[in-house]
Amino acid sequence: MGAVVTVTAADGHEFSAYRAGRPDAARAVVVVQEIFGVTPYIRAVCDAFAAQGYQAIAPALFDRARRDAILPYDNAGMHEGLKLRAEVGQENALRDLVAAADMLTTEKKGIVGFCWGGKLAWEAACHTRAFAAAVAWYGGGIAESRGQVPNCPVQLHFGAEDAHIPADDVDAIRAAHEEIEIFTYEGADHGFGCTDRPSYNEAAATLAMQRTLSFFEHWL
Repeated sequence: MGAVVTVTAADGHEFSAYRAGRPDAARAVVVVQEIFGVTPYIRAVCDAFAAQGYQAIAPALFDRARRDAILPYDNAGMHEGLKLRAEVGQENALRDLVAAADMLTTEKKGIVGFCWGGKLAWEAACHTRAFAAAVAWYGGGIAESRGQVPNCPVQLHFGAEDAHIPADDVDAIRAAHEEIEIFTYEGADHGFGCTDRPSYNEAAATLAMQRTLSFFEHWL
């Protein structure tokens, strides 16, 4: 099990983060929350990485708008999360991700994000040089910013049944970035990796995590 720590961003903003794993672990990863906050599921992802020999940290990105915001997995929670996301803004979110990465002690650091966090993992790969590898699970909006060039290797995961991210969007990303590993999962909907959501798909989640770990093992 991990612990809550305090992180200070470059602009002086202090925020909380869930940190797991030994501080001298050989690999390190920033885990980026969904639109629902640093939920028990996101903490469990950090714990799972720690069990695989990683340092893992999940920054509370909503702290700039509302501290300790953990939202329910329903429409009301999603709409509240979208409001908080807008209040935080992408620039501030990226600033906090870099600060979280600076808490990790390895030279090479990975980033993996889910939902909103998937989009942020992509943006962090393109707009910062804090990460040696980036993985995004069902990151909505990546297709719209596919003209960007990432500064590190990227791996993407999408559910084939995800109405939020249609197949045309995934195809557009593939066409723009032949160098990126992109996986789709039949029968999987948006949020297929989250054990606390109705859309959880164990087979797809297990395979996606195996591919994520293999990717990080190669690049970190």
